[in-house]
Amino acid sequence: MDLNLLRFLDALLQENSVTRAAERLGTSPAATSRALARLRRAVGDPLLVRAGQGLVPTPRAVELRDEVGALLRECDDVLRPGAGFEAVHLQRTFTVQATDLLLAGLAGPLTERIRAEAPDVDVVFLPEALEGGPALREGAVDVELGVLGDLDPEIRTQSLVQRPLVGVARGGHPLFRKRIDARRFAAADHIGISRHGKRLGPIDHALAERGLRRRVAVVVPSHTSAMLLARDTDLVALTLTGCLPGPTAALGLRTFPLPLDLPPIDLGMAWHPRNSADPGHRWFREHVAAAVQGVSCPDRGRSKGS
Repeated sequence: MDLNLLRFLDALLQENSVTRAAERLGTSPAATSRALARLRRAVGDPLLVRAGQGLVPTPRAVELRDEVGALLRECDDVLRPGAGFEAVHLQRTFTVQATDLLLAGLAGPLTERIRAEAPDVDVVFLPEALEGGPALREGAVDVELGVLGDLDPEIRTQSLVQRPLVGVARGGHPLFRKRIDARRFAAADHIGISRHGKRLGPIDHALAERGLRRRVAVVVPSHTSAMLLARDTDLVALTLTGCLPGPTAALGLRTFPLPLDLPPIDLGMAWHPRNSADPGHRWFREHVAAAVQGVSCPDRGRSKGS
């Protein structure tokens, strides 16, 4: 049976008139009359019969009136965006992929926010091994966080915060004895951070414009290992300003502004569009965004699709 006929049936039983039912539905009396004929055949009852100048419902139509109305209201509730969503009843696991630097400051605040509203929601954090659109497209990752790049064209993104790069070194490093200019910064031995073993990046291009070159003596795969190495050596690492000030100080490290003109790092969130309208996923993304912005920066982000 064509379920669109239920709309016609509801209007006809409410109005007891083909003309008024057509007006209510925004269609023609002829189309409504044809729908009534189909309903009569389907139900096996005339539903509305002539009484003088008007129509009156049959006993079967009276039985159906409230039932059809309730059924259509339930259908409307099901299809209404976010209908009936209450986080407290949500039972779901969300998977987040993030850099270890961002994760270290994010996991605690995000977990507190989630558990306060939805105690049955679990969060799985993954390293950046699956970064990019395929993991989002395949459903292996719900949300990707960090510096976004090489995403599939359909992926939705939201810029969350922008943070400048800063240098970080042990508190007794010789660099801190004088003003740190570009030449002294380049002269220090550096720690590169790359999961793929890359040595060069924007820092090196900025130094090259000044006729300078640095030595990347060690490359490590994570910010955590870079900070631990900087703690125990005279190597210089990079981090984002304002990230993990407590652990940085606890490790005996100091940060310093880079003596280079570099744009800030844009940290964002990415997800697959199939999840854009899902109320649970949207609720989770809102909490992720708030947690990242609360930890890293007060500025609000910009979104491409939601």
